[in-house]
Amino acid sequence: MTTIVTDAGFAADDWNRGYAKPNAAANDALALHLEPDTDPDQVPLSPGLEMIRVNFPSFSDGRGFSIARQLRLRGFAGRLRACGHVLADQYAMARRSGFDEVEIDDDLAARQPEDQWLARANWRDHDYQSRLRG
Repeated sequence: MTTIVTDAGFAADDWNRGYAKPNAAANDALALHLEPDTDPDQVPLSPGLEMIRVNFPSFSDGRGFSIARQLRLRGFAGRLRACGHVLADQYAMARRSGFDEVEIDDDLAARQPEDQWLARANWRDHDYQSRLRG
């Protein structure tokens, strides 16, 4: 099973419609699953696309953050979900790069309980780049 992390804490996964891989047939998909080597400029952003899930195979692989940022810059306004090996310490970065939520497995949720994620939920207040610009 998996746990969804949002700014409000842990929640059950409410998405049960499956994911397609980004290809020519994905133009009618409701949701896409992207690997970290996906070129975000090649992802079809059709009007019916509701969710994109980006896989993080390792906590040290940050390519998903760049993918999220590029998808938002291209105009994707749907749900953007990070999944896989994302740690509580990376939650603020995930939110700043454009993710709405993080999907973690129950083992990680047990090792990093909800209070560790909630400690980073106020991600706007801890953004050093905004402080530097201000």
